[in-house]
Amino acid sequence: MSRETVRLTMAQALVRYLCNQFTEIDGERAPLFAGVFGIFGHGNVTCLSEALEAVQDKLPTWRGQNEQSMALAAVAFAKAKRRRQLMVAATSIGPGAANMVTAAGTAHANRLPVLLLAGDVFANRIPDPVMQQVEHFNDPTVTVNDAFKAVTRYWDRIVLPEQIVSSLPQAIAAMLDPADCGPAFLGLAQDAQEVAFDYPVAFFEPTMWSVPRPRPDRAKLAEAVALLKSAKRPLIISGGGVRYSLAEETVAEFAVKRGIPIVETIAGKGAVTHDHPAHAGPIGIIGSTSANALAQDADVVLAIGTRLQDFTTGSWTAFDRDAKFISINTARYDAIKHRAVAVVGDALETVIELDTALGDWKTDAERLAKAKSLFADWNKLLDQHQAITNGPIPTYAQVVAIVNESAKPNDTLIAAAGGTPGEVTKGWRVKNPNTFDCEFGFSCMGYEIAAGWGHAMAKNGDGTPIVMLGDGTYMMMNSDIYSTVLTGHKMIVVVCDNGGYAVINRLQQFKGVPGFNNLIKDCRVKEPFAVDFVKHAESMGALARRCESLADLKSAMEWAQTTDRTTVVTLVTDAYAWVPGDADWDVGVPEVSERASVQNARVHQEEIRRKQRVGV
Repeated sequence: MSRETVRLTMAQALVRYLCNQFTEIDGERAPLFAGVFGIFGHGNVTCLSEALEAVQDKLPTWRGQNEQSMALAAVAFAKAKRRRQLMVAATSIGPGAANMVTAAGTAHANRLPVLLLAGDVFANRIPDPVMQQVEHFNDPTVTVNDAFKAVTRYWDRIVLPEQIVSSLPQAIAAMLDPADCGPAFLGLAQDAQEVAFDYPVAFFEPTMWSVPRPRPDRAKLAEAVALLKSAKRPLIISGGGVRYSLAEETVAEFAVKRGIPIVETIAGKGAVTHDHPAHAGPIGIIGSTSANALAQDADVVLAIGTRLQDFTTGSWTAFDRDAKFISINTARYDAIKHRAVAVVGDALETVIELDTALGDWKTDAERLAKAKSLFADWNKLLDQHQAITNGPIPTYAQVVAIVNESAKPNDTLIAAAGGTPGEVTKGWRVKNPNTFDCEFGFSCMGYEIAAGWGHAMAKNGDGTPIVMLGDGTYMMMNSDIYSTVLTGHKMIVVVCDNGGYAVINRLQQFKGVPGFNNLIKDCRVKEPFAVDFVKHAESMGALARRCESLADLKSAMEWAQTTDRTTVVTLVTDAYAWVPGDADWDVGVPEVSERASVQNARVHQEEIRRKQRVGV
């Protein structure tokens, strides 16, 4: 290997390294890092910005409006690219860095890669305390950036320029490891960024990265085959890992060939189209009656690429106590849950090997026939809730139906928090695979509009992101409407104005507490009034229209598809009408209370807990 060196500052070397990392997208070589979302301040403006400015043609930098939202846009970009291509989010020290912690948590919970770069204090400590430095009297090494340790897969603080030689490859490897995927964080000491070092030229050689595909253990695969062959009522749960493994078609073909119905987690929804012959709906708390009925009578559950979150398992009440689990997952941590036969491996490769090992076995044809019948009943129920009526206030279900009908096959639906996730998970009928993003691992309010920006970048004109959210979430984080107009990344935003935080108000009241501090009318305010979302969106350069009826909404969505920039559509929606669910959820209810409504809710909660599988 050549001993030739090049003298660069640490910041310059970091940026040059990022520019020379590559990946493969649809058979074509592409930059691993598609760009940088950045807000500059002291701690990154003098050194990191100097390095980024010089490579705009290779590594474009996009200015965010808020550190949290720009990092969320990066998270959504990675999801849209199915973890094959990444973005960087860069901030200054102090509050700029702290603002990104929520986005890091979102990436961590959803197992999504993003490289987070934040300025840090001076390694030499001579000017301490610097502006925005939080001082820990018993440990001067602690800074704001230590907060990222809880929400990242890889964390490092760079205090010497040569440290990036070992740290950067480890950060990338962690982000691309399907078993350990998540955000990586580097804290960049201010004085370390400016220091020049003689870096080996070989460090900057172009590197092609690929996502590993670990094969399953033969003995565990054989155990899974034996258990699946014993099944009379098997069920496949398709999780987000199926999509990230690019295993959608393989799993779908396997299900049809073996006669096993597929139900989807929230992260897994969209691996198959709504009308796929093996599809039986979303499972769990915000799932379908069809999927939940199939889960309840399943004797063997084949869970593929899912961490089995409580919204999937109904807080572990959704399955028969005697049901057995086979878990295919790249992460051992996920695979062994609930005493499953843990087949640790890539979803695509493992399902292929499982299919071969099963020979000519298939389950009884009645199993898929039953699934189709249950799913047909579910679709009829959806049709009833989504039917257009002349009611004074539209329901979420009706809005979802109209927006869904207007969506083009390659448009991507985006949701995250509030009442929208339940309604779109239940009611959105996917037209093309991988056109659905409901972030519900972290249920991050504020993800939606930022994610629309990230998806628009990733899609690059192949369909339009359609963001659905409530008024409460819109108020929490909306500044990337301005970002998308500035940068020419169009999305359609549908704001359902229901007067506050309506779905959490529903949960609050369902558990016996009177409406309190959720709907605006139930808050400590002088006089409730609604925000004019049209004027607000227009002030950020977007086109906007207020709808007074479902007919207006249909017309507005048709118009929004023809516009040349981000378009916002808003209408008042019912804060109390929701498509019902039939799965249980374990949330805390006071053990003692003087309220009869809370006492009754506690009795129901104890009934739920008696049904739970406790780790087995």
